[in-house]
Amino acid sequence: MKVITIKQPFATLIAEGLKEYEFRTWKTKYRGEILIHAGKGVDKKAMKRYEDLNLDYPSGCIIAKAVITDCVYVDEKLKDILKEKNEKVYHGVIKKESTWQGYGFKLENIQKIVPISAKGKLSLWDYEYEGK
Repeated sequence: MKVITIKQPFATLIAEGLKEYEFRTWKTKYRGEILIHAGKGVDKKAMKRYEDLNLDYPSGCIIAKAVITDCVYVDEKLKDILKEKNEKVYHGVIKKESTWQGYGFKLENIQKIVPISAKGKLSLWDYEYEGK
């Protein structure tokens, strides 16, 4: 199964169903099931922003599975949609001073799983997953 490695706290925000898009500077044609891997990297500034959520932020493990259903360019229309969905979660992408450009991978059917220790990789990578 395909896997994507994501820094914390963003991997946990996805696993908890709070974040429905993962943002990258590259686009993907892949559609289908994907595992969410919480990498060892941490965005310390973002961790402070979400500390009031009282969530666990494991690292170096696969923590959820989802389905990539779309890959869309992040334009002003999408930023408006994200602002409506959850301004706090999508802050980094929708803030006015942001010059970031890239794509949002739309994630659906997000499900937390029992963490599986694994070493992350760049881009989409493969993992033999036996779970349901």
